[in-house]
Amino acid sequence: MTVIVPAEWAPHRAMWVGFPSHAELWQEDLEQAQQEVADLARALAGPGGERVRLMVVGDEAEAAARALLSDTTVEIVRGQFGDIWLRDTGPIFVDDNGKAVAAGFKFNGWGGKYSLEGDDIVAEQIAAASGAPLARNRFILEGGALDHDGLGTILTTRQCLLNDNRNADWDEAKATEALAGALGAKKVVWLGDGLLNDHTDGHVDNLARFVAPGVVACPMAFGADDPNAEVYAETARLLAGMTDSRGSPLQVARIPSPGKILDEDGEPIPASHMNFLIANEAVIVPIYAEESGAFAVEVIKGLFPERQVIGLPSTAILTGGGSFHCISQQEPETA
Repeated sequence: MTVIVPAEWAPHRAMWVGFPSHAELWQEDLEQAQQEVADLARALAGPGGERVRLMVVGDEAEAAARALLSDTTVEIVRGQFGDIWLRDTGPIFVDDNGKAVAAGFKFNGWGGKYSLEGDDIVAEQIAAASGAPLARNRFILEGGALDHDGLGTILTTRQCLLNDNRNADWDEAKATEALAGALGAKKVVWLGDGLLNDHTDGHVDNLARFVAPGVVACPMAFGADDPNAEVYAETARLLAGMTDSRGSPLQVARIPSPGKILDEDGEPIPASHMNFLIANEAVIVPIYAEESGAFAVEVIKGLFPERQVIGLPSTAILTGGGSFHCISQQEPETA
């Protein structure tokens, strides 16, 4: 065997989740965001079949988390982070010949947009708590920029991975070489742009996700005014002409998007059902609007027949820029 990133649907030893802990960042959305994250943690620990490790910062956040989750098996872990986006600041766990290794990367606040104290030490905290050695890599990478099939195929977008605000000298060849060395990538599937107004510069976990070997899900526009309709159509078109690391043609499944979701200023925000989280025994889907959310849950049920599919509100979490997948990181079981 060699180094590989297990697929998200492979068995997990634990699931790490970030809990909103900084009132100055979340302001009037803090309480609702804490409730939404607590509901996610509860679903993961219950029907999801996960050992949930909820990372909190400070006494007030710990007290809030304990009050919301006192009747669950969720573990409260004190730590330090700038904010809850553990998918991007935490490590990516790899299977290195049957042993778990936490691959850590440089983090520059999504291209210098948000520099928050503590975000640069999340990976070493999670690695230490998990007992996995930390393998430090010298390039900038966020976990939400990639998706994995467990067989060495990695999905990503050029808008993010080749952005000058990350690794300025990267082209496709250099990026592929870096991902092969750190994560065992055998093939990189390149998509174009991500969602409109996504401050991550187009993270793929809002756009396209592996749901099984050789099967990739991506959105289809919901409503005539969906602001990402062209991006969704182009993504599906590209995927339909691509193959995975085995040379097998990719099958494309389409999941209804949330449609046009606006912020308090009337601007479209990057709401996406693609930011679902695959747990051991369930799939948790972020919901933003009742009608489109119900459609998405029904479609996703067909893609994961052996797991319970649960839709949960994520409107307050989205005010921070992401959703369930963004605030979590799975720790896989290894041989």
